[in-house]
Amino acid sequence: MTDFPNHDRHSAPAAALPSFDAAEGKFGMIPNLARKMASAPALLEAYLQVGALFDTTSLTPQERQVVLLTVSRENGCGYCMGAHSVLADMSKVPEAVTAAIREDGPIPDPRLAALNRFTRVLVEQRGWVPEEELRAFLDAGFDRQQVLEVVLGVGMKTLSNYTNHIAGTTLDEAFAHRAWEPPNA
Repeated sequence: MTDFPNHDRHSAPAAALPSFDAAEGKFGMIPNLARKMASAPALLEAYLQVGALFDTTSLTPQERQVVLLTVSRENGCGYCMGAHSVLADMSKVPEAVTAAIREDGPIPDPRLAALNRFTRVLVEQRGWVPEEELRAFLDAGFDRQQVLEVVLGVGMKTLSNYTNHIAGTTLDEAFAHRAWEPPNA
């Protein structure tokens, strides 16, 4: 694998520095994901902007974390599963829900279970969601706007999951207590 540097403020391209500031403002640190993405400043900026837009959707903070965790699990991204498990805790996602996603088990909350199912199918089917799956999601109380907001979350996590796979991003110490390894790793 090609070595992708864990940039700091001295090694990062100048175009990445405003994104470092944004990441530090949001997370209180510059996560290793941002350090890796800094090799392509436009990628880092896009990831942060898409994340900021995802935060403005009609999905609740808990629902957004369910989407992000589900995509990360489906893509087998240990970095994002660890980081978003911490962010899910901070967003007050019930521990039983986060554990179920991490372990691929049943989710006790019917609405969050429907969101997890729809997100999984969306990723697995690359957007070609069967009508019955879409109907089940809508019947669970979600609307058409939220269907497309889940697409936004999938796009956001695809950027980071794929970057982590290619760049071999190591989990930050701040997230280490929620480390996760994909099955068959």
